[in-house]
Amino acid sequence: MGTMKPRVPVGLYAITDSQLTPSATLLTSVEAAIVGGAVMVQYREKSAPMPERLAQARSLQSVCATTDIPLLINDDIELAKRIGAAGVHLGQTDGSAAEARHLLGDGAIIGITCHADLELAGAAAAGGADYLAFGRFFNSSTKPDAPPAPTEILAEARRFKRPVTAIGGITTENGELLIRAGADLLAVVGGLFGGSPEATMHKAQVFQRLFASHHPLFFTPK
Repeated sequence: MGTMKPRVPVGLYAITDSQLTPSATLLTSVEAAIVGGAVMVQYREKSAPMPERLAQARSLQSVCATTDIPLLINDDIELAKRIGAAGVHLGQTDGSAAEARHLLGDGAIIGITCHADLELAGAAAAGGADYLAFGRFFNSSTKPDAPPAPTEILAEARRFKRPVTAIGGITTENGELLIRAGADLLAVVGGLFGGSPEATMHKAQVFQRLFASHHPLFFTPK
């Protein structure tokens, strides 16, 4: 028998952005990230009209389903349900894990933003979150006003027995520090996307090698 892949994988978590992955390059950028080794993808689009968001999310779901990579939707439980996404990522004001679980089912992956607050993390874990996201750890162009988080929180959060995600200004140069500090997933936006598909694939490969070298729970992507 082969080893079963965990519901929440360990590795690079690719997050889209309307500026770095616009409609014209969205699919090719995500495909390049997956080929390079991304283990999970999040569709993050906060300004486009719903018909455009629906079309983009459906296209990404098709790509991710074909490659057996979970696609999560940022902040929109209804959209996740509508396209059959693997799950949803929620901020502190975007609905509860319980609501998402009710609509998306027991098999859905539900992630919760916890900033740099272990109390929020404890509440998220108790509420049924599948992973806990902390950050920002470095200066971030996508979340410039987010409060900073200390790297120590990644190890401290392991008490909740949920996969720990780091986000905020992560690049191939600084990602190793966060893996060593206890991150199971590195959620990367600008440090992955914004260049050519070849550049995105190369960066994803570098992240993959970092996890393979330093994380005891790393599962090599298919």
